[in-house]
Amino acid sequence: MQRKPIFDLVRRLLGRGLRQSEVTALDRALDAVENVSQDPVPPVPSLRVSAAGVQLIKRFEGCARKRPDGLIEAYPDPATGHEPWTIGWGATGPDIGQATVWTQAQCDARLESDIGRHASDVRKAIGDSPTTQGQFDALVSFHYNTGAIGRATLTHLHRAGKFDAAADEFLRWTRGGGRVLQGLVRRRRSEALLYRSGG
Repeated sequence: MQRKPIFDLVRRLLGRGLRQSEVTALDRALDAVENVSQDPVPPVPSLRVSAAGVQLIKRFEGCARKRPDGLIEAYPDPATGHEPWTIGWGATGPDIGQATVWTQAQCDARLESDIGRHASDVRKAIGDSPTTQGQFDALVSFHYNTGAIGRATLTHLHRAGKFDAAADEFLRWTRGGGRVLQGLVRRRRSEALLYRSGG
């Protein structure tokens, strides 16, 4: 910031020269303004998923296939009709197959663990890029569903500070089994909205 025009204007307004204490006070005020303008998007202080982010993941993952006895059973991938088998809040992995059955407590514990793991992946992928809470939550939800945070164009755009372009990228991830799935369209729209909200 060019400071001379500001100091000249203050001198004209006062109709006199500036005292050293006034110069020091003006310098401090201008330093404070410059520091604020250099970082318009604050980093997420905790780099943890907020309650809103957890609710978004839960809303779209659901905790399906509850049996009459209260236990939760695994189900096939909606896009393929078979692997990967999924249970609870969208949990997949080598420990989950067609015969897997969990309690609600097991499903909830796995959700917490999986969100933590995906949040860690997102933190690594975005590095020290300024990131709002809403952006972080949306990126974790996206990664939880796609596993693609490390290769997605939206991650590169986010790191470059091109937030509008990054938000537009969410809707490119709506296919499963080679076709557009309306559930993914709704999820990506919600993630993009949360990403844009700043939160």
